Amino acid sequence: MAAHCPECEADVEVQGLMVGEITFCPDCNAELEVINVEQPEVALAPEVEEDWGE
Repeated sequence: MAAHCPECEADVEVQGLMVGEITFCPDCNAELEVINVEQPEVALAPEVEEDWGE
């Protein structure tokens, strides 16, 4: 099962992954978050923000 990278449209394998896991595109190396595994879908992973001690 493969999803399509939102950056470059390459196939990204999601078999064996869980929703919320982070993976990387094999072509453009974009950091992707698994959104759905039953109907394979990935999205760009959210940027990590600093919390400044909050």
